[in-house]
Amino acid sequence: MKRLIVLSIILLLLTNAQIINGEPLTHTFSIVAYDQQNGQIGVAVQSHWFSVGSIVSWAEPGVGAVATQSLVNVSFGPRALELLKKGTSVQQALQELINSDEGRDFRQLAIIDANGCVATHTGEKCIADAGHITGKNYSVQANMMLNKEVVPAMSKAFEQSSGPLAERMLAALQAAQKAGGDIRGQQSAAILIVRAKSTGKIWEDRLIDLRVEDHPNAVKELARVLAVFRAYEHMNNGDLAIEKGDEKTALQEYGAAEKMFPKNTEMKFWHAVALVNVGKVDSALPIFKKIFAKDKNYIELTKRIVSNGLLKADQATAQKIINTH
Repeated sequence: MKRLIVLSIILLLLTNAQIINGEPLTHTFSIVAYDQQNGQIGVAVQSHWFSVGSIVSWAEPGVGAVATQSLVNVSFGPRALELLKKGTSVQQALQELINSDEGRDFRQLAIIDANGCVATHTGEKCIADAGHITGKNYSVQANMMLNKEVVPAMSKAFEQSSGPLAERMLAALQAAQKAGGDIRGQQSAAILIVRAKSTGKIWEDRLIDLRVEDHPNAVKELARVLAVFRAYEHMNNGDLAIEKGDEKTALQEYGAAEKMFPKNTEMKFWHAVALVNVGKVDSALPIFKKIFAKDKNYIELTKRIVSNGLLKADQATAQKIINTH
């Protein structure tokens, strides 16, 4: 009981500091990492705090990634990236930011550059359990955790994982939660990944930017959203193939997406469209029938994409499709 009272007092004091300084009280676990295979840089995070990704996560292609947390100094994110762009090393950048900050003892900060070099700080007054581990091409850090097993679990999970950077960082978050996670539970989570080098096109440089803003099982929900993202990558590839007149590739991509999410009506729809466009009308008809039975709005949509040429069907074929309902 005494321990809970002390913790409540600490939280109250920190909350007062938050109100005075305008600094979010974002206690959390996170990872910053670099993929040496393709140069991608990223940060992933979970916290019992609303919209943690908008506060903690920062990344810029060809520059680096930052996680600024605990009693957050949000400015550390853009300032760290700016220092890296000027050629400052990660350790020098971290030291400059920490030395300039009167609240340094309450801060937790991790920086990784475009070469995988890392630097991390955990202030002496971060709420226990708090700590960090730096390894080759990554750093994991956490504060206000349920126990001391969280950070080592994240490190082990990342080092033993394989595959795309997003899935590896997600594995670290999942391991943290399995080990005990935030003492307060879950609320929001995010993954942000950028290219190795900037193309000059912001919309192409940010490869993954996924957020779960408010959910009781934020890590599990983030995993679901990432899986949906992967499925829609196939959908997007299918759309690009349609634009180029490559119906065969479109069929493959839409089919791959549908296999990942077989209950998704829209994925089924574009798969059926692709089948018609490669001359497999009879294979498409049963799919259209199920779609129209579930949602009659797709009948009208079918008519519209015949009109603009996305569904390559003559009048008789189009009518045959529509009549399947």
